[in-house]
Amino acid sequence: MNAVVKTNFQFPKQKSLYVGKVRDVYNIDDKYMAMVVSDRISAFDVVLPKGIPYKGQVLNQIAAKFLDATQDIVPNWKLATPDPMVTVGLKCEGFRVEMIVRGYLAGSAWREYKAGARTLCGVQLPEGMIENQKFPTPIVTPTTKADEGHDENISKEEIIRTGLVAKEDYEQLEKYALALFQRGTEIAAAQGLILVDTKYEFGKRDGKIYLIDEIHTPDSSRYFYAEGYEERQAKGERQRQLSKEFVREWLMENGFQGKEGQQVPEMTDEIVNSITERYIELYEHITGEKFQKCEDCTDVAARIEKNVSAWLANN
Repeated sequence: MNAVVKTNFQFPKQKSLYVGKVRDVYNIDDKYMAMVVSDRISAFDVVLPKGIPYKGQVLNQIAAKFLDATQDIVPNWKLATPDPMVTVGLKCEGFRVEMIVRGYLAGSAWREYKAGARTLCGVQLPEGMIENQKFPTPIVTPTTKADEGHDENISKEEIIRTGLVAKEDYEQLEKYALALFQRGTEIAAAQGLILVDTKYEFGKRDGKIYLIDEIHTPDSSRYFYAEGYEERQAKGERQRQLSKEFVREWLMENGFQGKEGQQVPEMTDEIVNSITERYIELYEHITGEKFQKCEDCTDVAARIEKNVSAWLANN
């Protein structure tokens, strides 16, 4: 299968196209959003030069599954998945913050902690923690939502003080984010996994808050294998992860962290195929279901256009 790295469809009543790092979002008549999850892959806020076959299908189908599994907690934008790589849903006005929930001290939070930081986004962190240790209770560490470049850490107080999000709305977002994280934790535990941290995005439509974008995918979340977690912690060993972190680690080992003047290492076919295999493995572990490679993969772009146009014609 050829990876889908660029789309430029002309759907009926299409008003605009927003191209994100991974997703191409089509505004249909200011009523619907058709989100095409491409096979692009980003790390350190940089889109890598090659796409990863089946990655878009993996992410789209995981997100769709978990949007359905959490709609009793918060309404979400999803209406249908007319194609394995596409979700169509309600057009919402997105809040300018991402709600990051952390159950464990890992990733960028650990890197900051190791460097001496004891507050993160205004949240006080306990002394004496070690990498991948569980927090007493999950914490919310929001970031600003950047159209380009890096998202920036920000505190709840600053979000409210600057009017980025109204106080009442922000407090509701926090409640939703923690409830979603609790549900995600329970679902992960049933698959022998630990949900370490994740991000949620929310929007508003007609004065009502909706969960938008993706949820609990390996691009937006970090998972550990539960089996052996305690033993590895006790021995100071690295945890077995199910996340995109393996891509970041490969880049770092080859001298790339998205900094000025650094070059992305060569992505050989072998590397690309291994990333595809890891994403399929992620899908099967996270959902507990066998991944079904889409059969109609000769011209994926034509398939997407046909499937989405057919759905729009009937709605």
